[in-house]
Amino acid sequence: MIIALEEHYFDADWNAHVDTPRHTPRPDTPFLKRISDLDQLRLKEMDEAGIDLQVISHAPPGAQGVKDDVAVSWARRANDRLHAAIQRHPTRFAGFAAVPTSDAKAGADELERAISDLGFKGAMINSLTEGPFLDEKRYWPIFERAQELDVPIYLHPSDPNPAIMSAYYKGYTETHPMFVRAGWGFMVETGTQAMRLVLSGIFDACPDLKIILGHLGETIPYQIARIDEALSRDTPMKNFREVFSRHFYVTTSGFFSTPALQCCIDEIGIDRVLFSIDWPYASNTAGVEWLKGSGMADTDKAAIFSDNASRLLKL
Repeated sequence: MIIALEEHYFDADWNAHVDTPRHTPRPDTPFLKRISDLDQLRLKEMDEAGIDLQVISHAPPGAQGVKDDVAVSWARRANDRLHAAIQRHPTRFAGFAAVPTSDAKAGADELERAISDLGFKGAMINSLTEGPFLDEKRYWPIFERAQELDVPIYLHPSDPNPAIMSAYYKGYTETHPMFVRAGWGFMVETGTQAMRLVLSGIFDACPDLKIILGHLGETIPYQIARIDEALSRDTPMKNFREVFSRHFYVTTSGFFSTPALQCCIDEIGIDRVLFSIDWPYASNTAGVEWLKGSGMADTDKAAIFSDNASRLLKL
C-alpha cells in the first residue's frame, strides 16, 4: 500500500477571506484546476502512480492566511467541505484539519471537532513568521490539545517574514521566486519554527506531542549532529538530538533524493520517515518511481510507503 500525506487542495471559499493578496493562486490555470479538484482528476493521477490513499491538507498558507476575524469560521467551513469530499471517497482520502491560530483556544477546539466529529488524522499549521513564532505560549493550547487527542501537527512552510524577505532575498523575489520559497526560504522558515519548539520546552510540557516536518525535515536531520553538539556547549539544551528524534517525523514531500533519505534514516531512524509527494507541486509518478527504484530493501520501502503512516495516523 502507498500512503501520501502532504497532498494539498484549495478551498474555493478561501479567496473571499484572504488576508494577504499575494497568496492568492492565479485564476483559470491548469494548476488551480488540479489543486481544487477533490474527485476524478485527483484520483486519476493517484491511480496512474499507484497511490492508494492521500491525506489531504489545505495549500499554504491555509488558515494562517485568512483574516483573523473570520479564521475560525472559515476553518470550520473548510474542514466540513473537506470532510464531505472524503466521505465521497472514504477509502482513498483522509484529512488534516485547517486550524486557526489567531485564537489558539478556538483553534484547539476546532482541532478536537475535526478529529472527534469528522475523523481527521491530525492538523496542518502553516508558517506564522509574518507574526509570532509557534513556540510562543499563546499557541500552546493547540499543541496541548493535539497531545490529548494523540494526533500529530504537520508544520508546513509559507512565505518568509517580510523583514526576512527584504534582508535576505531582495532582488530575487521576482527573478527567482522559488529561491524565496521551496528552493531555500521555506526550509529556513520551517526549520527555525521546529528548532524553536525544541528550545522552548514545549516537549517537557507535552511529552507525547508529535510533529511532522516535510521535505525530509527541512535539513535538520542533515545538521543534527552539529546542532546537538553546538547547543550542548554552554546552554541548557543538552539533548537536542534526543528530543527531535523522539517527537518529530519527516516526510519525503517534494524531495526525492536517495542520499538525503539515507541521511534521515541514519540520523533519526527509518520509523520516523513517511512517504509524501507534495501534490500537485510535485509529481505523483516521480515520487513513487523514485522510492521504488531507490535500492532499499522491500521491508524498508514498505515502512516508508505505508507502515509508519498507518501506525502514526491510526489508518
